[in-house]
Amino acid sequence: MLTPSFGGGGHRLTAVLDPLWGALGNLDLVSVLDILLVAAIFYLILRLFQGTQAIQLLRGIIVLALIIGVLSSLLNLLAFKWLIRNGISALLVAIPVIFQPELRRALERIGRTGTLLGRSRRDEATEKVIEEIVDAAEALSERHHGALIVLERSTGLQDYIDTGSPMDAMVNSELIQTIFFPNTPLHDGAVIVRGERIVSARSVLPLAEHMPAYGHVGTRHRAALGITEQTDAISIVVSEETGIISVAHNGRMIRRLGRNRLSNVLHTFYQGPEIQRAFPKWMERIFPRRGD
Repeated sequence: MLTPSFGGGGHRLTAVLDPLWGALGNLDLVSVLDILLVAAIFYLILRLFQGTQAIQLLRGIIVLALIIGVLSSLLNLLAFKWLIRNGISALLVAIPVIFQPELRRALERIGRTGTLLGRSRRDEATEKVIEEIVDAAEALSERHHGALIVLERSTGLQDYIDTGSPMDAMVNSELIQTIFFPNTPLHDGAVIVRGERIVSARSVLPLAEHMPAYGHVGTRHRAALGITEQTDAISIVVSEETGIISVAHNGRMIRRLGRNRLSNVLHTFYQGPEIQRAFPKWMERIFPRRGD
């Protein structure tokens, strides 16, 4: 039987794969346990960083390390290998500096019993959060009290939470109305909701770089759009001048929402990406592209 020839690259590939097949053939129970332990460590690290913007950076570092490992194994790049060997020590020093806030929060999470293996949000809890936010938005709209509420999803908002006043309270309509009562210390800025709890008030959000062409809007609306341009969060904004309720998502905004429509929009987008994919045409009608 003829063996296909792959040239010089094929010989190098064979030189890499042969030891790999040999190692797989020599696996025993201890080796499998060793591999599972390493996998568990990586999994726990990813869980610790979950809920922060550093998770994307960490994933990028892992992917880059895998690519570099494959290239250095397949190609005989001496200078590249030298650079990698000498750069690892510097990287080990840089990682704690880059991830210092996330590492601190991760250690705090380990110290709190049950948070690392916490259960996912229940449907009943999500329904309660949406109901309380809709009640609050309707009351604020009737009184023309400006408000900005941000619902955290898979992209962590901890960097923006840290800019405001920390809170730890269940989502409650009366509390939200109190926070946004005019001239109170916390009314200026955004309330950020994580799961079932309000985690901060008076938080500072990034402003949208480009606004849709539906007229002049204020800073609240620009901030509501800005946070959704950079994350997958959902923003609910109440205009102080007109009392109009709007929702921003994915850099787009739907305005002039009544109670029922606001509830429907939040139920659709706050459930997760899988439900969003189920209603693509509906989304396009509600969130037209900029310039439409």
